[in-house]
Amino acid sequence: MKILFVASEAHPFIKTGGLGDVAYALPKALRKLGLDVRVILPKYSIIDESYKKKMLPLATFNVPVGWRNQYGGLQYFEQDGIPFYFIDNEYYFNRDEAYGFYDDGERFSYFCRAVLEAVNYMIDFTPDIIHLNDWHTGMISPIMNEHFKYSPRFHNIKTIFTIHNLKYQGIFPKEILGDLLNLSNDYFRDDKLKYYDGVSFMKGGLNFSHKISTVSKAYAEEIKTSFYGEGLHGLLQIRSNDLIGIVNGIDTEIFNPKTDAELYFNYDYTDIYGKTKNKLELQKSLGLNVDENIPMIGMVTRLTGQKGLDLVAHVMEELLKLNLQLVVLGTGEKKYEDMIKYYAGLAPQKLSANITFNNTLAKRIYASSDIFLMPSLFEPCGIGQLLALRYGSLPLVRETGGLKDTVFSYNEYTNNGNGFSFANYNADDMLYTIKRALNFYKNKEVWNNLVKNAMMEDNSWRKSAQEYKNLYSSLL
Repeated sequence: MKILFVASEAHPFIKTGGLGDVAYALPKALRKLGLDVRVILPKYSIIDESYKKKMLPLATFNVPVGWRNQYGGLQYFEQDGIPFYFIDNEYYFNRDEAYGFYDDGERFSYFCRAVLEAVNYMIDFTPDIIHLNDWHTGMISPIMNEHFKYSPRFHNIKTIFTIHNLKYQGIFPKEILGDLLNLSNDYFRDDKLKYYDGVSFMKGGLNFSHKISTVSKAYAEEIKTSFYGEGLHGLLQIRSNDLIGIVNGIDTEIFNPKTDAELYFNYDYTDIYGKTKNKLELQKSLGLNVDENIPMIGMVTRLTGQKGLDLVAHVMEELLKLNLQLVVLGTGEKKYEDMIKYYAGLAPQKLSANITFNNTLAKRIYASSDIFLMPSLFEPCGIGQLLALRYGSLPLVRETGGLKDTVFSYNEYTNNGNGFSFANYNADDMLYTIKRALNFYKNKEVWNNLVKNAMMEDNSWRKSAQEYKNLYSSLL
């Protein structure tokens, strides 16, 4: 099977969120199963020069963007056994960031068309399936349907569209149909691309791809409801038979507490005292009270409403009265940043506010914390809880999306579970669950067994990759 995996970002070249991890780790796992998976993404100017110098030019071609004929370059580089293609165009991709520009509609209209044009110049590789990811790639399916359906090279190609987060849809004025996408006004219909008064790239992927996947089984069900469906729940109900949820994994080679060079101390499930040594070092470096018996709660997160920060704000004063330490790392909405900094100022030895992003500090929080807090309003998959399990920090989550699929609340009567959870989006329920977890923390035998079991779980991409392989096979 030949799979072209299309994404707007991929580790180690460019990464702004979880998609960047997926676009590296999933193809890597699929190739281990014998599939010829290759990744294609924009050649952003902010990709490190050490990679750009090694990229091999394969072809140049014209890319129609409405009435414009734009330059397209196809370049190639192999990283960790994964073949990567890059779409080169400095006009669109020579920017300080990957996204967030006034012309993103034009930039990713170009990218979608350029990917399809580039397929004609790939040597000894014609994909059986083009696997699209999130709104930036959503127009590939309708453009292929309209402009490439009579091309012999595309005759048997199928498409799969993966929703990583339905909230971000890529909605632009309807004028882009002709002006950027070379599509007629016939596509401005509810059963095609129309989304209220605009055009949705996400809807293009949902309506025109042969299969749809998303990143957890629970999220696949949630997005068929009005609360989670972002106005597309009706369409997702109609396409229910073509929709599947496959939970993401993590790269257990990159994230391995036994070998991770960014930790203070390495450890594994056979020697979990290494976690305690990490905690003591982190407490020192952050100016917290140095005491291995104080339970540490970690949060590595975007500081946004989606991540449940309003619940945290609501009970912060009560939290800080408990015998615990809270370490927060992340950036986001100013009101939440200010809230975290305010309480850190009031209780600097109990709350550490790190309003930045630092990958090394993130790993040290996973390795040092006893509890990892993720009280999300919604969470398509979530990677934080999987990393926390890997590093032996027990997740405390709200039961939604991928959190519901991967974290199972500890049952003291059966001894089953790998963390703690609450169902209602309610600050008091969250606080009660935190207190419940802290109560079990006092029993070191119970707690250490929970930590060991969490670390022994297999949350690698192996199982998920097999499910994707089965999904691909169902189309061929």
